[in-house]
Amino acid sequence: MAHQYPGPIPPELLGTRGGRGRLTGPGGGRRAPGPLRFAVLARTSTKDQQDPTLSIPRQVNSCRAVLPEGGIIAAVFYDIESGRMDLSARGLGRGHERFSIPVPREGGLQDLLAEAQRPDRRFDAVICEDIGRVARRSYLGTKIEYELEQHGVPLFAADEPIDGKNSTQTLTRRVKQGVAEWYVLELLEKSWGGFETHCEQGYNVGKPPYGYAALKIPHPVPARRSLGLTKHKLVPDPVKGLVVTHIYNLRVGHQLGYKAIANLLNLDLDRFPPPTPVDPARAVGRWTPSSVREILTNPKHTGYMVWNRRATKSNGGRPNPPEDWVWSSAPTHEPLVTIEMFTDAQLVARKRERSRDAQLNTLHPDTKRSYVYRSYITCTQCRRRLGGKTRRDTTYYCCAPAKGYVPEGHPKSYWLREDNIADAVTEFFATNIFHPHRSIHLGTLLTEAEERAITDHEARIEAVRRTLTVLEAAQERLLANLELTNNPTQAMRARTNRRSAEIEAEQHEKKALLAKLEETPLERPRPELLDLIPLGDIKVDKLPEDLQRALYEAFRLEIVYDHHTNTAECRVTLSGTDLEAQQKAAHNALNGAKTQETPPAAADEVSFCVVPPTGFEPVLPP
Repeated sequence: MAHQYPGPIPPELLGTRGGRGRLTGPGGGRRAPGPLRFAVLARTSTKDQQDPTLSIPRQVNSCRAVLPEGGIIAAVFYDIESGRMDLSARGLGRGHERFSIPVPREGGLQDLLAEAQRPDRRFDAVICEDIGRVARRSYLGTKIEYELEQHGVPLFAADEPIDGKNSTQTLTRRVKQGVAEWYVLELLEKSWGGFETHCEQGYNVGKPPYGYAALKIPHPVPARRSLGLTKHKLVPDPVKGLVVTHIYNLRVGHQLGYKAIANLLNLDLDRFPPPTPVDPARAVGRWTPSSVREILTNPKHTGYMVWNRRATKSNGGRPNPPEDWVWSSAPTHEPLVTIEMFTDAQLVARKRERSRDAQLNTLHPDTKRSYVYRSYITCTQCRRRLGGKTRRDTTYYCCAPAKGYVPEGHPKSYWLREDNIADAVTEFFATNIFHPHRSIHLGTLLTEAEERAITDHEARIEAVRRTLTVLEAAQERLLANLELTNNPTQAMRARTNRRSAEIEAEQHEKKALLAKLEETPLERPRPELLDLIPLGDIKVDKLPEDLQRALYEAFRLEIVYDHHTNTAECRVTLSGTDLEAQQKAAHNALNGAKTQETPPAAADEVSFCVVPPTGFEPVLPP
């Protein structure tokens, strides 16, 4: 049995192991003479969950009420943040600045840990309302406790005895830390399940996406309904809903970039009202590329309710990968676009990857040269855009897929001279766009293109019909084999049923595709649009680079090169929606400078393409 020192302890024996000169933990030191000084460590959850103006004072009062005789509060450290954050990110927020909290703040958790290491610290111990206020993860709470004890600063809790530590108190604290972590995890799991059910029932979370309005429904819980709370479902906005469909048509049908779509919408803001952000003070009053992108990447426009697209709590609002999204099992509101069009819109971004608009980044300090045809030339085999290269003052465009991404039959790299491309593009524009006899040439091309489109359409329908015939035959063979088998096992029946279900699902998909192909009329060309483009004698390769790229961007120039046949197809697209920009670009190209805009013709989204093949020889790398 342990006994105390007989009589008063001599001052020379007081040290790191003497009485209350050191409270607990290794490596501490003697505390300053006088009353025992405490630092209060307080924390509330995010500002949306609790009221910091009430929670912080309550925690301080709870700590003050259990101080030992002669103990004082020397400083108060508090934060408004989640207790599940990583320790390196704790105590750095500024959420406290949004509130008028009637408690002087000496800093946050990081400030407390830093001061605990100093020999002139203002406190001898740290106290909190309960151990869950330190952290909501057992590991983080124990780590903070250990770091404090390493510097001779014990960590107390107001709901625990403050008469020293023993094994039972340690066990009790660890159990409480585990319970605190379990409580949060259970709450998150139940909240997640609640949001999933909320999504399945078709209720919207947050502001309705552009194109929809909120249909307020009385809250199903009577207590909340009595407070005037409601839930929201989505209904199409009569004006903005049409804008969403129009944006998808521009993206999928015309392969336009975000900036190009925004520029077209800004031409008529009465017809295409721009979106308003959650904070109206941030509204810019026009369309921006980011606002267009937000519409094209929001799956709610398909009629399905989708939740968890952004990590609003755990990752600073960054987008989650699509596999983490939570979709309703069926459409819950009227769609503005089909799921197929939404998918196609996402694929356009991949096709336009590494492309640029007309304006080049020539002002960047790292830009040494620019390439006028960059982003317009595509390899027909690997679908990559060719990049610019310069060797011995000669400009090339190179296709060099990364190792492991080279298609079969594709060379490791091939190079095209820019002057050969320039000659082909110049001849193409001179003959098909600006020549006085362009309509005659166009008539032949349109006839060939229309015949080719009809042939391709019929071939696609026939291919789907052949696939249905094959699937029907496979279904018959599957049933025949089962009938010929004597006493089939349960496992065999299960495999047969599974395969039969797969075939039926594929048949259903192909029948839907066939019906869509048979009902969708072929898009007819509008040759009269070409007559609205000005005529003139022009060599586009002699224009300044900015005018060239403005012309190519307005007419949506595409150069598709086939390495095996040594030919390229130059293609441009004319449509009613782009006509004003195309007229302006053509006038500027003819005049060599900007001119007054010409009035647009009646807008019509039906487009046609001019596709004369022009061959030129590739060259070997220099």
